[in-house]
Amino acid sequence: MRNLTFAQAIQEATMQEMERDSNVFIYGIGLPTHPKIFGTTEGLEERFGAKRCFDSPISEDSMTGFGIGAALSGLRPIQVHIRVDFLILAMNQLVNMASSYSYGSGGKLSVPLVVRAIIGRGFGQGYQHSKSLLSTFAHIPGLKVIAPSTPYDAKGLLISAIRDNNPVLVLEHRWLYWAESHVPEEPYTVPIGKGNMLREGKDITVVATSWMNIEALKAAEILARAGVSVEIIDPRTLSPLDDGLITESVKKTGHCIVADYDWLHCGFSAEVSARVGEQCFGYLQSPVERIGFASTPCPTTRFLENKFYPNAIHIIRAVEAKLKLKPTDLSGEEFYSHENRFKGPF
Repeated sequence: MRNLTFAQAIQEATMQEMERDSNVFIYGIGLPTHPKIFGTTEGLEERFGAKRCFDSPISEDSMTGFGIGAALSGLRPIQVHIRVDFLILAMNQLVNMASSYSYGSGGKLSVPLVVRAIIGRGFGQGYQHSKSLLSTFAHIPGLKVIAPSTPYDAKGLLISAIRDNNPVLVLEHRWLYWAESHVPEEPYTVPIGKGNMLREGKDITVVATSWMNIEALKAAEILARAGVSVEIIDPRTLSPLDDGLITESVKKTGHCIVADYDWLHCGFSAEVSARVGEQCFGYLQSPVERIGFASTPCPTTRFLENKFYPNAIHIIRAVEAKLKLKPTDLSGEEFYSHENRFKGPF
């Protein structure tokens, strides 16, 4: 079985779709430079030339408008944002334009635009460069939002996004670029709007987004040694949401924790909690619990940043409290510390 990293899976999906369809092109700040956006654009300019892979000015609003115009003209642009924080500067284009054209034209117009945006923590980036904004974009009708957490899903969902006739936002956590797993060489699609059960269990359901799936798998591994069976559901697609997979799991386990990679207030975790409460009320043995960012802008110093972001330990302690278990001794456990591998922002 062939393994690829998350970054290699994105690069391969882009390469294969650009080879398949000459209307596909990719652009964004820093694409042709040496780091190649964590390697996700490696070899594209060399293969397809500067007309189909090119750098763009630091002007998020106008460059997103450029992509919308290209999509309306029959092309299939992929725009890369090196930080989701600055995608806020393109909110008019995304919320008032791209997401609404099909509705406003009675289906006569389509906007097959893919916007890739990098989320999450890095090397002490502070509040300007560390947001996720999952619910901000998932709130918008007409805008599809995906957040893959495995290399397999990264390739399959990106190919689906490129082929989709609607605007699709792809949220990629920068620590996932080194994740490695089996990825088929041939092109394939993962359907947008279908979740994935990452781990089967019977005692409690953990619904996790983006990087929190990695933390949830680590937590489940440790809890399994204590006899606790954790089921992990990765929505993969935040909008549209496959709530059927989530509620089916909760009806089986009777307990639910939502581990979201974002703030809690008005967040994606609140939406999941509401749907679970509505559809699983008679099955729940305890209230739905949510885990997410601290309710503050992200601090810069490492010690405070570690307090801001939730991790596997938070999930373990939440599971133990919900199931009324004694705390597991975690003194000998090794948890993720990707800042030791992190080489820089791009």
